[in-house]
Amino acid sequence: MDLNKGVSKIGSAIVTVTVFLFAVFLIINFSMGYYFVCLILPIGFIMMTAGLQSECEGDRKVAANIGLTLAAVYCTFIMFVYFTQLTTVHNEQLNEQATNLLKFDRFGLIFNFDLLGYGVMALSTFFTGLSMTPKNKTDKWLRALMMIHGVFYFSCTFMPITGMFVKMSSGGDGIGGRLALVAWCVYFLPIGILSFLHFAE
Repeated sequence: MDLNKGVSKIGSAIVTVTVFLFAVFLIINFSMGYYFVCLILPIGFIMMTAGLQSECEGDRKVAANIGLTLAAVYCTFIMFVYFTQLTTVHNEQLNEQATNLLKFDRFGLIFNFDLLGYGVMALSTFFTGLSMTPKNKTDKWLRALMMIHGVFYFSCTFMPITGMFVKMSSGGDGIGGRLALVAWCVYFLPIGILSFLHFAE
């Protein structure tokens, strides 16, 4: 068995399963569930991205290396965000100021770090897709979806700067935000599936 492909295939499977569960937990509004799967998703994403990086040809290596480096940055931000939710926020009594900063549904500092992390993930998929040399229809679709996903960098990075999310913290049940994330899951799920098929060949 080719260990490179094996690890990358497992990573793609992790991405597929965690994104699917993320959508399910969002729909039923089970926050601890989607916090937990979001702690695992970055590991699978790095395994998947590293596999694509290892395959790329010499003249595309810089783009692939950028994609893998950004995947590691994404992983750092996201694991910090959701480990904080599962430990400090879940287990400890926080004062009001700390709650506003650390509790995810207050749309404060920790929420902004989450968006920045997923913005970096979008850049990672863009550069990783750019580095690919498609060999079949599956690869072409995977490359296109990854590069188009790069557009999310702009909304994830610049929307928090406008302060629009601060208004959301004053009321509402957050259903609009959850539906937007479900829509993202519907878009990203095929990336995990196509990556799995790519490494399974």
